[in-house]
Amino acid sequence: MTRMKTKPNPEYLKEYRQRIGESIRESREKRGYSQDELAEIMEVNRSTISKIENGKFSISIDYIVKFGWYLDFDIVLLSRNKQAKQNSVAI
Repeated sequence: MTRMKTKPNPEYLKEYRQRIGESIRESREKRGYSQDELAEIMEVNRSTISKIENGKFSISIDYIVKFGWYLDFDIVLLSRNKQAKQNSVAI
């Protein structure tokens, strides 16, 4: 097993927050929800939805699970090493 010895830089983290936010926005729009409607059913502020979709908010696992529940998607973790499929987990 290879372990990473360096920390991810802030740009790497920001990029992933933005990618997750874009995926959530696409799922929300596909389901026909406005940010206001989704915020209401999730019992959060609309500004929280906006910040998450724009990658400006560090999202918790609980929020990811709630988004998955209300927007009907599964969370899947994939190994970055394409040959290490045994390390991939579908949630």
